[in-house]
Amino acid sequence: MDIDPQPNGNSAASATSTTIPSPTSTVAAVVPSSKLNRLADSLKLEHQLLRVPFEHYKKTFRSNHRIAEKELSSVIAGVGEAVKRDLSTEEAVDHLNSLVSRLKGLKRKLEEGGRNENLQAQRCKARLDYLESADTQNVSEWNNSRLQRILVDYMLRMSYFDTAVKLAEASNLTDLVDIEVFSEAKKVIDALQNKDVAPALAWCADNKSRLKKSKSKIEFQLRLQDFIELVRAENNMRAITYARKYLAPWGATHMKELQRVLATLAFKNNTECIIYKVLFEAKQWDILVDQFKQEFCKLYGMTLEPLLNIYLQAGLSALKTPFCNEDDCTKEDPLSQENFRKLAMPLPFSKQHHSKLVCFITKELMDTENPPMVLPNGYVYSTKVMSFMFILALVSARKEDVDYVIYVLNPFVVMTQGLEEMAAKNNGSIICPRTGLVCDYTALVKAYIS
Repeated sequence: MDIDPQPNGNSAASATSTTIPSPTSTVAAVVPSSKLNRLADSLKLEHQLLRVPFEHYKKTFRSNHRIAEKELSSVIAGVGEAVKRDLSTEEAVDHLNSLVSRLKGLKRKLEEGGRNENLQAQRCKARLDYLESADTQNVSEWNNSRLQRILVDYMLRMSYFDTAVKLAEASNLTDLVDIEVFSEAKKVIDALQNKDVAPALAWCADNKSRLKKSKSKIEFQLRLQDFIELVRAENNMRAITYARKYLAPWGATHMKELQRVLATLAFKNNTECIIYKVLFEAKQWDILVDQFKQEFCKLYGMTLEPLLNIYLQAGLSALKTPFCNEDDCTKEDPLSQENFRKLAMPLPFSKQHHSKLVCFITKELMDTENPPMVLPNGYVYSTKVMSFMFILALVSARKEDVDYVIYVLNPFVVMTQGLEEMAAKNNGSIICPRTGLVCDYTALVKAYIS
């Protein structure tokens, strides 16, 4: 933003050019500023939107780099071997042809990897452009697209892939959602639910450096479960060979866990010893699924909970009060619904600075427009309820006075002042709807909400 320099001193030109903004223009300038501030605060919550494609881009780049290094090292080693060996002309030609074939294969892999890198870079750019397009002039449209992104995120996490893809395509949000990333996770999760650790171990191999840097135990837990399955199938010799090859390297850091699992060779899968029996339970696979989800989300910088749950909990945390858990909770309260109550269960109660009273009859909030009235027996009702009870009393007591009944039923009269007038013409008698207590209007006490 460019700022025009202001003239210094008290020159006449300076005084002449100075203008005093009108109140209307000041208000007009403040409103967009407040919208802009709210929009800026909203953009601060879009960390995941940029982090996921960036992490995916880095992963693709590292994978291509690793493949290139491996293949080039192998080709260079092959050339050195050919130099050292005394090969005939035909053998040398065949050897060089094989090296050329490997280089051509490497070229195809790098071209494919390059396309993947360009795709991830385009997605990063698309999301940057999307964030930059947020403006006070299109806030509603931008918020609508954000809601659709949140819904797609929820569907992907809940494995509603077909619905998520259709919604993303219909809303033109394909570059703004992480369908490919969640599809990768779904393959691993489905395999674990079918008691197959191979895809999960392949995922660990692809992300070995990142997992090692974060001190993750997911690969060790997968290896332990694979070992347990061999013991369950009574393949003891194969289990021992497996342990020597894949579990022994973890002994320096996870010796206690390793000893406990290796002891299953002696206790078998039908043991009644609770320490080892739990290792053969089916819930161990569910634990592995949860651990993989945690590591996967951590790797890509995603939230473990769906974004929809997080946003809903943020709103419910401001509404949750002890009254929300009661059976007679007002229907206007979102926490009267069971699904919202489950979502808000781990949340603390909100700090209410002002008291709130809800009418027992109407389930409406009592405030200055609908003040609470206290009966002599201690029961509290809203003014609207008191008005309704007075109307019933007057209709039954003055059936012949039709004009007066119509006058009483006027919604503009049914307020506190109307109560006083009606009480004067009906001797002020009212009946408590819960206890049947008959009392005078003068016995009512208006309560004040602090």
